Amino acid sequence: MAVSAIRNWWNTYHVDKSDTNDSNTGEDEEDLTRRLLSINLNQTLRTRQLLIDFDAGRPVLSLRAPLDLVNFPSVSRPRWPIECEVISDTVDHIEWDPPEPEPFYQPTGHERTPMPAGEERGKVIYCIDHATKRPYFTCSRVGGSRGPIKSATYDTNQTDFTLEFESRFESGNLQKAVQVGVYEYELTLRTDLYTKKHTQWFYFRVRNMKAGVTYRFTIINLMKSSSLYSQGMRPLLYSERAAKEKGVGWQRTGSNIRYYRNCNQNTKDNNGDTVTLYSLTWTLQFPHDSDTCYLAHCYPYTYSHLQGYLRRISSDPAVASYCTLRELCHSLGGNAVYVVTVTSRGGSRVEGRMKKAVVVTARVHPGETNGSWMMEGFLDFLLGDSEDAKLLRDTFVFKVVPMLNPDGVVVGNYRCSLAGRDLNRNYKTLLRDSFPCVWHTRNMVERLVAETDVVLYCDFHGHNRKNNVFMYGCNNRGDASLKLHERVFPLMMSKNASNKFSFKSCKFRVQKSKEGTSRIAMWRLGIKNSYTMEATFGGSTLGDRRGTHFTTRDLKSLGFYFCDTLLDYYDPDPTKTSYCLTELAALLRKEVRERLGKDLGTDCNISVSDLETSTSGSNSSDSDGLPVHLLNQPQTAHPQQTPVKKKKKRLRSHKERNRLRSERVKNNTQPKVLQSSIKHIESNLPNESTVKESIQEKPVGRHRRKWQVNGLIRKAMIPPPTTQTGEVSQVTLWQGCKPVKRDAHSEDRYDPQRKHCSSQWSLSSWLLPWLH
Repeated sequence: MAVSAIRNWWNTYHVDKSDTNDSNTGEDEEDLTRRLLSINLNQTLRTRQLLIDFDAGRPVLSLRAPLDLVNFPSVSRPRWPIECEVISDTVDHIEWDPPEPEPFYQPTGHERTPMPAGEERGKVIYCIDHATKRPYFTCSRVGGSRGPIKSATYDTNQTDFTLEFESRFESGNLQKAVQVGVYEYELTLRTDLYTKKHTQWFYFRVRNMKAGVTYRFTIINLMKSSSLYSQGMRPLLYSERAAKEKGVGWQRTGSNIRYYRNCNQNTKDNNGDTVTLYSLTWTLQFPHDSDTCYLAHCYPYTYSHLQGYLRRISSDPAVASYCTLRELCHSLGGNAVYVVTVTSRGGSRVEGRMKKAVVVTARVHPGETNGSWMMEGFLDFLLGDSEDAKLLRDTFVFKVVPMLNPDGVVVGNYRCSLAGRDLNRNYKTLLRDSFPCVWHTRNMVERLVAETDVVLYCDFHGHNRKNNVFMYGCNNRGDASLKLHERVFPLMMSKNASNKFSFKSCKFRVQKSKEGTSRIAMWRLGIKNSYTMEATFGGSTLGDRRGTHFTTRDLKSLGFYFCDTLLDYYDPDPTKTSYCLTELAALLRKEVRERLGKDLGTDCNISVSDLETSTSGSNSSDSDGLPVHLLNQPQTAHPQQTPVKKKKKRLRSHKERNRLRSERVKNNTQPKVLQSSIKHIESNLPNESTVKESIQEKPVGRHRRKWQVNGLIRKAMIPPPTTQTGEVSQVTLWQGCKPVKRDAHSEDRYDPQRKHCSSQWSLSSWLLPWLH
């Protein structure tokens, strides 16, 4: 019936079209005829889902997406593994930013390093055991375990002010608390479910405290050899009384902070290898008696919080006109993974397919909550009504997956999914049922690449060892005209957020051990600009924010700056891109001269990757491979197969690594030659007069709205650099040599609706000697 109805409709359309051509009727009447025929066809087929568009006079049939595919419950009810006990208390926090940036902790040199006392010399007052009930994930249900919630508190008496701990709520993580002194507690974190590793994220509740008393907390089973806590980072404290009475939310706390290696205390990982344990100790005073407080590694951002945010934006009729929310898939635990599509809907569907695409994802590692705050800032800006947001929606189709690992977020994991594996090492997987979130994300991008040009991919992450914000990218090899182009976007980002983003920390190596990451997997699909953006758990060491922690407002602002940089990078006027390529060439010359003692003007072959260190910020090699539940199957299929113990990697000293790197540069028989590529870049760069001329004669058109809103000067001028003659300052290169003054109070205020205005440009004359 459907085929015959469409054939009859097509014949009728041709007859009507010939009559229209004979009578020379206008285009409006032809559009009306098309609409009436479309309505008749839908009525004949008894459907409202059929969409008919025309491309060069031929019909293009497609189905309208069903309405209300995503139906949020009034109360979020995430699914948990059945062995997890979950308390019924609702945990919610207000958003708040301190009036002044919170400084890093300054060590005194007299911080204690208490050694673990253990249960033998202390008293267990809190313990949960669901982490060891099952070796692998089996099934899930809303609310976790079926039975009544058992008490996890032991021998507490409210009269003696022994603290009461709790972590059996969404994203919570604390396995055990041992009282080792009147006001001292040893804490043990739960490893990621179905693994024996990845202890970093903590988030728990404390009650029955005494105000004005100094408490000491010591986490005794951390597994990273270095931490930002050694560089002044402080834990976070939330007081419900302070939130209710004063409107104060999460704030940095803690004194006598020290991160150190435990003596004679180790554990075993999944492969049976010995893992050294480390401790974090700090002291604090609670602001109120008998309060309810929370302590956390970073600002929590739960799956329920995301659902509430998506519910609000999807219920806004104005936003719904250019934003579509759908379920991409369901996770291993049965929680929905959402995908948000943002683009303006003017014009035909054929025109829509001609738009370039941008893909942004976040929260593949559940403990990296700062990635979700950046994502919220990104969506706030993109869904706003500013001229810049409208321009972005007119220019691109955005595919956004705000939370890739909802299961890990719900149970309070730091790095893994319920498969016991790091999803960001499994983007090449064929196991759709074991790794549905990354499998469907990659599949979505593959289909998008086949349909249109995907110009940029970025995955938002958190980083636990380095301060500031930075990016990891991929060196574009082969085409000499693309050399250094992958570095332009991060460089622009560093100029737009100069007191938060560090271009110096960006790396662009493609390592074999990272082939399963989203950054490299998307790059292999043909997306030249493929990045991860790493935001520190700590704060900034740059500019006027040096030595201060990031707040949720700071993290959201990075999502805004990301949008800002998209407009810069894809501006039809190539001036800024050329400007950045000039600076990158100069920076490369300087780095080669400093590190290798050679000039690019001489006959030498140098690979960019040889100048960079590893992009490694974590060791997830033991979280790669088959999911845990497959490894635990009975050994009947391959009785002769015996497990091969992974060879332990020998650690090299810093001196030895430098020696091997220099030898690799000397002995490289087939290097990627940068000298020719830099000359190629320079040959295509405008000279000083050309740059000035292009600035003065910027085209006026739809794509230039970004530079002409109110005619204001957007960039804040940074004081002149203190570098010596011949050194390259990226800030000075961006700003030019003409100072631009701004109101000090408006220099770094994040506003999702802020209009993007033009910058002054002038090529610094002292840069030109670097290019000859």
